[in-house]
Amino acid sequence: MKFELPALPYAHDALEPIISKQTIEFHYGKHHQAYVNNLNNLVEGTEFADADLETIIKKSSGGIFNNAAQVWNHTFYFEAFAPNAGGEPKGALAEAIVKAFGSFDAFKEAFNKAAATQFGSGWAWLVKDANGDLKIVQTANAANPLTDGLTPVLTCDVWEHAYYLDYQNKRPDYIGKFWDLINWEVVEKRF
Repeated sequence: MKFELPALPYAHDALEPIISKQTIEFHYGKHHQAYVNNLNNLVEGTEFADADLETIIKKSSGGIFNNAAQVWNHTFYFEAFAPNAGGEPKGALAEAIVKAFGSFDAFKEAFNKAAATQFGSGWAWLVKDANGDLKIVQTANAANPLTDGLTPVLTCDVWEHAYYLDYQNKRPDYIGKFWDLINWEVVEKRF
């Protein structure tokens, strides 16, 4: 199977001023593309040559895992955005957030803390466990909650390449603006 960089559901400048066209060009166009290219080169001639991303993530290790997970993680991250989005979720997801965290604001505060305190490169995730309960987890580097039997619902990329061009070392500023881009319709479908 040949992996390809999926097209973004918006123009490269559509998320400005929160995420600049320049950041999209580097983060999506260069970093994400490099993970796709590396994965294609690494799986050629291996047991993973015809596998899908989730299978590779669950069964591989080392460089193959790192690149497969980063392709999956980044695609998942970018697909949750839309220009002029934000607000709050509705329906079953909103109810599950209130059940798990007490309120949407309490959820955002806990998620922001997880994203801000993830040491070094990594991700903050809203996930659903096998019982359908929501929780927030952090992962380092390319790690993905799928390997722990969790269903990802939302993620925030806190690798520096996600925010450094726009926010320099101010990760909390990036995290605070992240919410203004979330397309809750997409996120609700994942739940």
